Amino acid sequence: MSAAPTEVMMEKETLFYFAPLEGISWYVYRNMQAKHFKAADYYVTPFIAPNQKREIRNKDKQDVLPENNKGMRIIPQLIGNRADEFIDTARQLQAMGYREVNLNLGCPSNTVVAKGKGSGFLAKTVELEHFLDEIFNGLSMDISVKTRLGRYHEEEFYEILDLFNRFPIKRLMIHPRIQKEFYNGKPHMEQFAYAYENSANPLCYNGDIFTAEDHKKLAKDYPQLDAFMLGRGMLSNPALLEEIYGEGRADKKRIRAFHDELLAAYEEILFGDITVLHKMKELWHYMVCIFDRGEKYGKQIRKAKNLTEYKGIIKGLFAECQIVEGAGYRV
Repeated sequence: MSAAPTEVMMEKETLFYFAPLEGISWYVYRNMQAKHFKAADYYVTPFIAPNQKREIRNKDKQDVLPENNKGMRIIPQLIGNRADEFIDTARQLQAMGYREVNLNLGCPSNTVVAKGKGSGFLAKTVELEHFLDEIFNGLSMDISVKTRLGRYHEEEFYEILDLFNRFPIKRLMIHPRIQKEFYNGKPHMEQFAYAYENSANPLCYNGDIFTAEDHKKLAKDYPQLDAFMLGRGMLSNPALLEEIYGEGRADKKRIRAFHDELLAAYEEILFGDITVLHKMKELWHYMVCIFDRGEKYGKQIRKAKNLTEYKGIIKGLFAECQIVEGAGYRV
């Protein structure tokens, strides 16, 4: 494991988690990011939804198979509100060699929330307490939790944190927004500061770390915080960890090599050009932000109708655009 950035970390070990983003951060992307750039200490997978059949879907199974994640430390994420289904799926993952699962209490999707899952579960504290009691008593493995502050109002978090403090959570990963905010507006740092002072469990900060300066400020404001989760910032700049550690920054040659190998892998694994094109468009929604004139090329990428047209646009982007120092994704 790499040494922590010493300027703001005061020589303590710092962990960096890569946040799950549905449709993008699956094993193919993770492998390419870790191959071409500094890897995260841990990669949390896009969520697996336990079901009544007690079977992990083949797509999800492929994402967590150890042979598809060599050299990376993976934490499978589960979402749900039925303890029996959660426990059964977690045990299947344990049989594959995993010693930790992550509970998703943060997903803000309306379709997820309507089912009382993700951040929708936070509005049902009595049911959530019973759920947590069952899974912590029913599993012989670590459980970390990724959460938001609440569903409707950030003030909900004080009761929610009190609930979390009753359980031995391996790591409490807090995105300091509420469900209805999605990714809009500024994070509610007052509530995160409260957790920093009052959490009985180790914390990880998640949300709006888009540049090395963003991280530096958080590390200064919370000097005892030893874990950070990078999501949209690392998708926009896959070399973000290198910048945080002061090891330089990505250049166009490396970004191009990463892009081309990722595209080739998608063309080999995925069925049909349209599926591949959709995957690349999702990625460029974030990555175009680090290029000057990125907005111009972003529009062209979104309008591309086939891979041949797409590849021509990408050729022009890398020929004409430059990477902007300190640039990153912005809401």
